[in-house]
Amino acid sequence: MLNSRQRAQLRGMANDYETILHIGKLGVSENTVMQANEALEARELIKCKILETCPTNVRETADELAIKTASDVVQVIGSKFILYKQSRNNKTIKLVK
Repeated sequence: MLNSRQRAQLRGMANDYETILHIGKLGVSENTVMQANEALEARELIKCKILETCPTNVRETADELAIKTASDVVQVIGSKFILYKQSRNNKTIKLVK
């Protein structure tokens, strides 16, 4: 679980990140979860976007994907959200206490 200082740190880092995962009409499918897990292991912090065709809203989608990937929702804004999960092998982000 992230505290407010850690969330602020991660939000700042994610400003420069490109959106790498788009979620469309299938919502959070097995393929989406697999892609998110691979991206989180490689990067630890990812930015996602839901398309207009997505059957759920942004908050529901972010929460569902966070549960299925065992990650934390850092921020939800507009149609985008940011997820963080500490990598097992590729720990590059040092969180503040």
